[in-house]
Parts: sequence; C-alpha cells; structure tokens
Amino acid sequence: QVQLVESGGGLVQAGGSLRLSCAASGSIFSINAMGWYRQAPGKQRELVASITRDDLTEYADSVKGRFTISRDNAKNTVYLQMNSLKSEDTAVYYCNAAIRRAQVLGTSWYWGQGTQVTVST
Repeated sequence: QVQLVESGGGLVQAGGSLRLSCAASGSIFSINAMGWYRQAPGKQRELVASITRDDLTEYADSVKGRFTISRDNAKNTVYLQMNSLKSEDTAVYYCNAAIRRAQVLGTSWYWGQGTQVTVST
C-alpha cells in the first residue's frame, strides 16, 4: 500500500505564506519525482511545481518567484513553500508522486487527498 498525506493548508491573508508538506508511506522502493497540482473552482487542474530525485524543478509561470518546491528523499517528503500569496492561489492542492513499489515492476502515479488553501483579501 502507498499513501500520500498532505498537510499545511489553511486560510491565510493575501501577501502571507504557507508551507505544504506531502509525505509518502507504504511499500515504496523509490520515488522518481514528486509534485504539486492545484484545482480551483471553474478551472482545470494545473501543475504548480514538480521536482525530481535529482533536484530538477519546474514551476507554473503564475508562481515563479513566489513558490519553492523542495524534497527530503530520506523522508519521502515533498514541500511547497508559498510566499506572497494571492487570491488567485486559492485552490485545492494535490500532491502527486511517481513511485516504484517494492517487488512491483514499473512506476505508478499516486495522488494525495488534497489540502485546501484559501487566500483572503
């Protein structure tokens, strides 16, 4: 069993900061990449940021310079530091990971349950 658990979401005023965490647990052999997606009402799900095991990162244009993704491979955890938050950042944020399971061939994609981020004005 593989499970991704997000934490750190909540309500914050515009201009504030939040730090999201996502921890993977279970029969994990390795994690090749982890990332954060978000989906706001009336909008499509979009990639916010992703990071590989070798620290290759990519960001959505809308968050560049404000958000930073990082990971702790030893803890199977990815973080998203969100600064200078705007109302348009309000969304449900989902953790995603490409994971090799123990004794299973190939890589599968797993999703967390989502954590709500609400930015008030």
